[in-house]
Amino acid sequence: MLSKLTGEKVVGVKQTTKTLKSNRGKVLYVAKDADENVIKPIIELAKANSLQVEYVDTMKELGDLCSIDVSAATALIL
Repeated sequence: MLSKLTGEKVVGVKQTTKTLKSNRGKVLYVAKDADENVIKPIIELAKANSLQVEYVDTMKELGDLCSIDVSAATALIL
């Protein structure tokens, strides 16, 4: 299991998409149980920007890794 995600980051589909479109970010984290229709465009955008994509088993686990009290489909380390 991964440890807590540290450093500057954005969490959530909208914030991740907005940040990726401005060509920022280093590593994208994606929850495997997130809706594929929601995360597929984000993954494609990350790959177009040559970012590393890491997968986490569940949205709840990703939320915990980001130290937030809710589930998250995506997180982006800046």
